[in-house]
Amino acid sequence: MKAFLREFLAILVIATIILLLAQATVPGFDVHGSSMEPNLHPGQRLLISKVVYKFHEPERGDVIVFSNPKNPDEAPYIKRIVGLPGETIEIKDGVVYINGLGLDEPYTKDPPNYIFHQYIIPADNYFVLGDNRNNSADSHEGWTVSRQDIIGKAWLLTWPPSEWGLAPNYSPTLTAAGAMSR
Repeated sequence: MKAFLREFLAILVIATIILLLAQATVPGFDVHGSSMEPNLHPGQRLLISKVVYKFHEPERGDVIVFSNPKNPDEAPYIKRIVGLPGETIEIKDGVVYINGLGLDEPYTKDPPNYIFHQYIIPADNYFVLGDNRNNSADSHEGWTVSRQDIIGKAWLLTWPPSEWGLAPNYSPTLTAAGAMSR
């Protein structure tokens, strides 16, 4: 009985340590609002990788969770990175342009119906947009996300069970404006 109790306590301690490490490196995030539709919907739950950006920089197409730029004390935002530090971004005629090349984005709900004039993204900052371009509070409102405010990259969809799988991260391509698909 004494050996059983010792083994049980050891397993309990190890399980607690694993759970705490998992929570520290892969926290959960609940999707609110429709800014990431059609790819993410209100009520879905994601696991966020907090360690992935220790090994490489954020990339175009990554879906990230970051501190709310308007009020850091409120719930974090989730958006897609479209512009990287040092790039020139512009949005016109329903197309996002990066350094003069159109961004091919088959994952968006609709093309943007607004104009965003040429802007050079500051060092260590990222330009983010929701996939539901016309219903998203995002960088087209004049703010960017600093590297230090990124909490992590969306990794796995865990809720509802019918939608389990990898998060909708894509690697969009830059093309000449006339060659883009829609």
